[in-house]
Parts: sequence; C-alpha cells; structure tokens
Amino acid sequence: MSSPAGLPRWLYLPAAVGALFVVVPLFAIATRVDWPNILQLITSDSSVTALMLSLRTATASTVLCLIIGVPMALVLARSDSRLVRAARPLILLPLVLPPVVGGIALLYAFGRLGLIGEYLEAAGVSIAFTTTAVVLAQTFVSLPFLVIALEGAARTAGIGYETVAATLGARPSRVWWRVTLPLLTPGLVSGAVLAFARSLGEFGATLTFAGSREGVTRTLPLEIYLQRESDPDAAVALSLLLVVVAAAVVLGLGARRLRGDNAWSAR
Repeated sequence: MSSPAGLPRWLYLPAAVGALFVVVPLFAIATRVDWPNILQLITSDSSVTALMLSLRTATASTVLCLIIGVPMALVLARSDSRLVRAARPLILLPLVLPPVVGGIALLYAFGRLGLIGEYLEAAGVSIAFTTTAVVLAQTFVSLPFLVIALEGAARTAGIGYETVAATLGARPSRVWWRVTLPLLTPGLVSGAVLAFARSLGEFGATLTFAGSREGVTRTLPLEIYLQRESDPDAAVALSLLLVVVAAAVVLGLGARRLRGDNAWSAR
C-alpha cells in the first residue's frame, strides 16, 4: 500500500517518531518556564547583553563565512586538483570535531603563545579572550556548514550557463555577478542560515578560546550555562528565548528562500 504522495505508509511511523524526538524536548522547555515572570527573567541586564552580543558576533561570523566560504566552496566544486581533493576533508573536519577541541586548536594558533598569536602579540594585537575570539570561534565551527551547502548547489548547477555566457563574450566578473551568483543564491541562503544558526548556538569553542567575560565574550549560550547553577528559572527562560530566535531566523529566511525559488522557477 502506498500513500497519495507515493511513499510507503510505514515510512510515516519512523518519521513521526523522529519528529517527536525533536519536538518533545522543546515542548518540555516550554512547560518548565516561569511564565508569570518570563519578561523579568529574559530582560535582565546580563541576559540582554548576552543576547545582543550573540546576535552581533553571529552576524559577523556569518559575513566572514560568506567572504571566505564562497570561494572555498566554488574551488571545491569546480577544481579537479589532487591538492584540492586532499584538502576537502580537512576543511570539513570541524563538522565532526568536538567544539572544545576546536577552541583548543584556535587557542594554540591565535593565543598569546600560539603559532600565529605569538607574532600578533608582538605587534600589539591580542585576540584570545576578546570579542574577536568569539567571532573566530563561531566562524571555525560554522564555516563547513556554508561550504558544504554551497558546494552542493554549485555541483548541481553545473557550468553550462557560465560557459554559454563566456562564449557570448561576457567577462569573468560579469559572468559571476549575472549568471553564477543568481544560480547559487538558494544554496548561498541555505548555507548562510545554517552558519548563522550554528554560530548563534556555539558554546564549547567560544568558552575555551574566548572565555566568559560579561559584555565581551559571554554569549547567550554561556549565559544560560552560568544561570543553570545560580538561577534555573532564568536558564530555562533564556533557553526558550534562544530557541525562538533561532527558529525565527531559520523559518523567516527559509520562507524567503522558498519565495525566491518560486520566483526563479516562474521566469
């Protein structure tokens, strides 16, 4: 027996179990919130400061991911070089690394006595345990999400339209802006959303590399962790706030992408 969608009916059972596995824990948070005092809990000075810092750093890291991730994704998708193929697993390695390991790696690279940080420190530039360290930690863990999404989009799009444009005399820059970029826009949006959401929820690498200084490096996930011991009600309320913000970003930009796809299909 098959469903009207053409899927075997038995597939709906594990699909429903999977959906419940995600939804039930989120619903459990909502049941534990101190609703009469929620505004007071999420609008404390430390909570607002942590939220604003998270939004700023997540935005900055997403922009940085776009600047360096788009070229990386296109090189991975279009190059047949053995060196590029060998480098691909290393570029995607942060996907499977524990975040705390990423934080330690960044510390030994950009810390005061790090491989690069030693020379930066001599030049008067200090990165570790600053807001810049938060952005770098978030970029390190979220960059592969953008790269892998955009690489897939680039492979799917192929080079046919670009070849035709080049044959008609378009310069490489014009081909990029008028052909390549519009074709990759859905993948670019998906990758940017994933990168932003991953940056917004980053904890381990941030704590290890940037520490937890209020107003400087204490993002919302770190604030939730600290409040969990001292004020569990505040931790639950802030957890729900983080879920709502992340859901708004993903659903809002996802809907925008869907509209963009429909508009593109209609052309």
